Amino acid sequence: MSPKNLLIKDFDYDLPGEKIAKHPLPKRDESKLLIWKNQAIKEDQYFNLDKYLPEYSFIVFNNTKVVEARLLFQKTSGTAIEIFCLETADDYADITTAMLQTKKVLWKCLVGNSKKWKDESLQKIISENKTIILTAKKISKQEDNFIIEFSWNAAISFAEVLHLAGVIPLPPYLHRDAEKDDAVRYQTVYAKHAGSVAAPTAGLHFTDALFEKLSAKNITKDFVTLHVGAGTFKPVKTETIAAHEMHAEYFEVSKEFIIHLINNLQNTVAVVGTTSLRTVESLYWMGNKVSRQSKVNGQQKITVEDISIHQWDVYEMNDDISAGESLHALLNWMSKNNLDKLIAKTQIIIAPPYKVKIANALVTNFHQPKSTLLLLVAAIVGNEWRSIYDYALQNNFRFLSYGDGCLIFSS
Repeated sequence: MSPKNLLIKDFDYDLPGEKIAKHPLPKRDESKLLIWKNQAIKEDQYFNLDKYLPEYSFIVFNNTKVVEARLLFQKTSGTAIEIFCLETADDYADITTAMLQTKKVLWKCLVGNSKKWKDESLQKIISENKTIILTAKKISKQEDNFIIEFSWNAAISFAEVLHLAGVIPLPPYLHRDAEKDDAVRYQTVYAKHAGSVAAPTAGLHFTDALFEKLSAKNITKDFVTLHVGAGTFKPVKTETIAAHEMHAEYFEVSKEFIIHLINNLQNTVAVVGTTSLRTVESLYWMGNKVSRQSKVNGQQKITVEDISIHQWDVYEMNDDISAGESLHALLNWMSKNNLDKLIAKTQIIIAPPYKVKIANALVTNFHQPKSTLLLLVAAIVGNEWRSIYDYALQNNFRFLSYGDGCLIFSS
């Protein structure tokens, strides 16, 4: 059964502005934590998360790093032009490749004040000590973005250019400019691979002290990388889900991660954030595709494109193989192709009546009304999402990116 006919109005709720956290709490792990399990709700702090996860649980984190994706230029006339780097142009295999480009790179961007930017190039001095100049040139206009060519006169990567010249892109619903503290607080303590334009915010609550408590309970962890795109904030504006186009995002997992995941399928698999959930569930369906295509095509080579996950794939396929069988098939496919890591795109949409294949528990923040993120939560807990959100609203929980969060177990 497909969620295409779901009405987005059924996933609406009243979110008063004062419930949205504009800034993080002074200490990450002192944020409130709502625990939902077996239809019951408890309340605690993130620092005590270890109390609610069984011994030998396996936690999956997304170690993507937010890049300073907002670039502010000024025309010679004084007109301000803002360029927001959304994702790489199609010329590159993945975000990492594009981030490592030197001298020049192409990027898909939103442009603020675009009508006042004609054909001239824009320039910005980004390092006065070395006189590094960043130049932006409009290459083409697409349906909802521009292709921009960035060039610079130094042998440094584009990731370094953004770090020198850009600003952290806070979510639009915060209605404020980035401040000095945001450079640290809108980033997880374990962020590693640059590429996101939004933080995997469920991970913002974790600290080294909390990791030590989890480890003391024999709870292990591992990391995936999914670069969060601006599409995560894209509201569903259509009456039904069928007409909404889900954003696609790059993810990367190592062979070792898949082995680690297989070895923990008998334990509680807890994923931190909707991006981590989308990644591990995509792995199940990719392995499912490998298994089925191998039976049909025999020795014919199966490519990454052949097993990529499009928006409605998971509702049109059979799920009659186990998580273990699927992941083993994916692992064997990687070995045959001499792949130590898998880099792919997923457009998976998780919404009722989807049933999770790998994860048993989700740590996540409280999400916007009528969002695909809220649909994902509803896929795990069903209509109980309303009870969870009503409780949070009535008991002073803080909402959205800098807010509190919850630990929910699959029903």
